[in-house]
Parts: sequence; structure tokens; C-alpha cells
Amino acid sequence: MSGELQDKVIIVTGAASGIGLASAKRIAAAGAKLIASDISEDAGHSLVKDIRDQGGEATFVRADIGVEADVARLVDATVATYGRLDGAFNNAGIVQCGKPLHELTTDEWDRALRIDLTGVFWCIKYEVLAMLKTGGGAIVNTASSLGQVAIANASEYVAAKHGVMGLTRAAAADYGALGVRVNAILPGIIETPVIESLSQNEQFAAFLVKLRDRHPIGRFGQPAEIGEAATWLLSPAASFVNGATVPVDGGYLAI
Repeated sequence: MSGELQDKVIIVTGAASGIGLASAKRIAAAGAKLIASDISEDAGHSLVKDIRDQGGEATFVRADIGVEADVARLVDATVATYGRLDGAFNNAGIVQCGKPLHELTTDEWDRALRIDLTGVFWCIKYEVLAMLKTGGGAIVNTASSLGQVAIANASEYVAAKHGVMGLTRAAAADYGALGVRVNAILPGIIETPVIESLSQNEQFAAFLVKLRDRHPIGRFGQPAEIGEAATWLLSPAASFVNGATVPVDGGYLAI
């Protein structure tokens, strides 16, 4: 246990796989009392067991961040279990449909916005309400490099992630003086199970080759590298960082 978040009560959404899984393990290793949340119960309980086996403290709460009542219940359960909420990594989301804008259905658009943007709004709303009762806290949202630029066939995702960046800044302006810092991470392409699955598609695999060339560091990222950034932003070491949108993208946005 490294101690940057010792005894801090931290929620991680989308904790059952990929970035969320690696980040949850890193946050727990930093000494946090972790509340892992996801829609995948088996994977969530497995994560909690792994953390406890390593001497950490963790609890699983199932929640769909596309449902406001689930988000409220997640925060209520956290406070009921630990008496407070000190931080949150709002990471849960869905991937793009892979269609040009004119082929998107309204249902696909609505689902993307509800989960990738409105869900983050609900998370911040209920997390802030809990944090203000105990003196403040820190919130980190997962945006994307596509919150700043765009690619083809991802309009609903690009719009949602641009929204997350604006929402992050607005929340930082609202709550910074009240002791709640709000920041966002902009990952580049991260080698998660989702990306590995998509790479089995020949067309997408060719697209990934082009994207790798856009990462000056010469490779894609690992989930644990996002976890390091999230842990730092949640920690007291980032005490003067508020309203920042931090690329963790191997230089994708630099060129």
C-alpha cells in the first residue's frame, strides 16, 4: 500500500474491466476504501475479492450510471457504509457505434448521451452533495482525446466527450471554492479488452494502425497508466489542480 489515498473513501465507476479495473486496483493500493461499481456483478465481486486478498478494503455496488436512481443509490450506499465520500473516478461509459452521423438512430444518440454525458452529470451531482457535508473532496471524470478533436464515424461519442470536458470545467467553477476539485482525464487509445475485441475487425484493425502513428510515443496506452493519473488527481498531491482536462495520450493531441 503506497498511501497517497490512505483511508479516503473513493468511488470508481466502470470498475469491472479495462481502465476502471486497473484504476480501482491502483486506488485501493494507495490505501483508499474503495467502492467499486459496474453493471457486471460477477466481475465486480471478483475485483473486490482480489483487492481484499491483497490486504485492501473494497465493496461492490451494482449501478448503471445511465439510470439516475442507480447513481443516487450508489452514493447513498457509500455514505451508509463508510460515513462519507472523499473522491470519485467517474469512468463508466460506452464506446461509439462506428457509424456516420446520418446513419445513427435517435435511440443510439440518446443512449450515448445518457451514459457518457448525462450519467457523468448525475455522478457529479450526487457526489458533490455527499462531499459538501464532510468538507469537500476530489472528482475525476474520464473524457477522451475525442473530447478535444474528432474522428469519423463517432459523432455521438465525440459530442458526449466534448460535453464531459465542459461539464468538468463548469463543476470546477461551481465547487472549487467549496472544497471540491473536479478534473478530467483524456485518454488516447488504451489497450483494453474492448479495443482488443474491436481489433479483430479487419477494417478497425487498419484504422488502429493509422491511430498508432498519431501517438508520438510509438504505442498505445495501458489501463494502469490511466489509473496512475487518476490516483494523482484524486490525491492531496494535486491540491491546486481544478478544472483541468489532462491528456494521457502518448502525445496524440500534441500533433
